[in-house]
Amino acid sequence: TGTGSGKTECFLIPIINQLMREKEAGTLGSGVRTLIIYPMNALVNDQIRRLREVFEDYADEDITFGKFTGETKDEYKEAMDVYIDREGKEPRKNELISRDQMRDTPPNILITNYAMLEYLLLRPGDNVFFSTENSEKWKFIVLDEAHTYSGATGIEVGSLLKRVTAMLGRKDIQFVLTSATLGGKDDNPKIVGFAEA
Repeated sequence: TGTGSGKTECFLIPIINQLMREKEAGTLGSGVRTLIIYPMNALVNDQIRRLREVFEDYADEDITFGKFTGETKDEYKEAMDVYIDREGKEPRKNELISRDQMRDTPPNILITNYAMLEYLLLRPGDNVFFSTENSEKWKFIVLDEAHTYSGATGIEVGSLLKRVTAMLGRKDIQFVLTSATLGGKDDNPKIVGFAEA
């Protein structure tokens, strides 16, 4: 669907609803439920801003989120200094801002890019996101800007996602792909074929 037509809300509302249901059931804790993948850091940063806005008036800070990219600092103190310098205030408690924070208590919503996802799969210290203890908690993998994953990049990302699901030992994760430029209504069979590849 077109730019500005609510693609982000199409996946964010069900994701947050599912997390709120877990909270109500008393089963919400640390651990990734949703992985959101963007092709570049600028889009990751836009999405993290969107999540800040969503949770700004949400009094409960149990639903956690964080971005894990090349820009994310390892240590909390350095990450806090960068955050305050950039945003002019401290983050809410539910926004995890350092790699160490996310390794200790993985966020419910993890936002990254496909290049960093490759590193997360390879580095022993980052296996916590995919560990047996956390693998059952995963529900969604979202690929926004799906049209960028064609050709060699598409093959690479497709292989990467197969490795993620294999590492999790899961075949029931729900994938969500969004794009403003994949095609129109008449292209639905081609779009489905693209998503299945």
